[in-house]
Amino acid sequence: MDNKIYDIKNLAKILLKKRIGKKVILCHGVFDLLHIGHINHFESSKKKGEILVISVTPDRYVNKGPNRPAFSENLRLKALASLEIVDYVVLNNSANAISAIKYIKPDYYSKGKDYKNTNDDLTGKINEESRLVKKLGGKFLITENQLYSSSKIINNFLSHISEEQKRYILNLKSRFKFEEIKKKINDFSNLKVLVIGETILDEYIFCEPLGKSGKEAVLSFKKLKKKKYLGGALAIARNLSSFCKKASVLTFLGDQNEELEFIKQNIEKNIKFYHLKKKSSKTIIKTRYVDSVDNRKLIGIYTVDDRNISLTEENKFIQKIHKVKNNYDLIIISDYGHGIFTDKVVKYISKINKYKSLNAQINSTNMGFHNIRRYKNIDNIVINATELRHEMRDREGDLKSLGKKLMKHLKSKSITTTEGRAGALFMDNNNIFRCPAFGFSNVDKIGAGDTMLAVLSLCLYSKIDKKLSMLVASLAAAENIKNYGNSKTIDKNIILKTIYHLTK
Repeated sequence: MDNKIYDIKNLAKILLKKRIGKKVILCHGVFDLLHIGHINHFESSKKKGEILVISVTPDRYVNKGPNRPAFSENLRLKALASLEIVDYVVLNNSANAISAIKYIKPDYYSKGKDYKNTNDDLTGKINEESRLVKKLGGKFLITENQLYSSSKIINNFLSHISEEQKRYILNLKSRFKFEEIKKKINDFSNLKVLVIGETILDEYIFCEPLGKSGKEAVLSFKKLKKKKYLGGALAIARNLSSFCKKASVLTFLGDQNEELEFIKQNIEKNIKFYHLKKKSSKTIIKTRYVDSVDNRKLIGIYTVDDRNISLTEENKFIQKIHKVKNNYDLIIISDYGHGIFTDKVVKYISKINKYKSLNAQINSTNMGFHNIRRYKNIDNIVINATELRHEMRDREGDLKSLGKKLMKHLKSKSITTTEGRAGALFMDNNNIFRCPAFGFSNVDKIGAGDTMLAVLSLCLYSKIDKKLSMLVASLAAAENIKNYGNSKTIDKNIILKTIYHLTK
């Protein structure tokens, strides 16, 4: 069977000779659990020609929920290669079939009848794939075989999620149809959101350990590469950009605008960018050195000025908020404690009669000085469990009791306390429940809380069921921790695709 498995570039060369006088059919998918539906689809597809090629989605691009795929890419390749009807199997090099189509140039690109209505395609790529096939002289083929679902079989018979996750999903599945969930999330596109907070650039320097210095007790590392990503308030706005047609961010940069060009090059086109300057200051850059062998962070070096903004800058900030606030449905405040949210600014924000979400983070630079209790009339709070305990000066107390006290102090309608792998605790005046964590591919936790804040704000403002809101926000946070920093924005279609497969 191994002689059927090829690198996609090598197979493209082989097909130049093999395909003379023959028709090539390409089928593409995850094929997480090979079943009779796949086999029937392959048989129907091959009736159109002589050479059947199967391209397989790599593990890193499978977005079907926690612990998926159930079977690794190598096992999926071998299972497909064992079928007599299959001539060649390749591991694709992207999340969709575009590159496979370019290399294979199939006479027929074949999909199951669940793709007959292209509006139902959660990847948003089927129309692009179809157009490319036709441009290359091929045809787009839909087979009419009975449909089966790998996800449904896995959900029912294989334990790829915990009992807690399963109960949570079953509860939502019994109350909501996927099309209903999809509509609710798609309706976010009409919302206008303003994000207020510090700009932070997250810089990662990847190193290779060399050993101890010969003359000093110093560990030496070889610098391999450097990456820089938009973080802080900019990351929140970027993660909203896939859900909303209009998102804006109001922030501060250093007085020389030294990072302005980088920001403009990397921020999405549907984000309106308002910025003010902090005098005698640089734009905040948080640099982390990472051991490239085990992807472990070694040390953080921060370029940050935590002085409060001046009275003049404070007044300009409030005037700008006042000028633009009425253009938006909701406001998200992310206070990292680096000097822009003075008492006067916080007092002004607290009086704004808009739906407001808040994340006021404790970090290594502001611990002991940051105080979320300055805020009032906040609709939605997202806070880490450690931050909550620090804020309430209570190391051992029950999180529910502490959360209620903070809600009362801030006159808040809801609070979400995140606890990493233990999930998140949601509370409002009528509900107290825990949503399990759905992210286990933990590369970097930076930005996970901000991502949950952004997506949960959209859900709660839209009055979506609280448990469903927490699922959507938790899945978004789970996507965030798969990558370093905020290197990738949250894609609405990936969240929808994950929900679709979890609720099969």
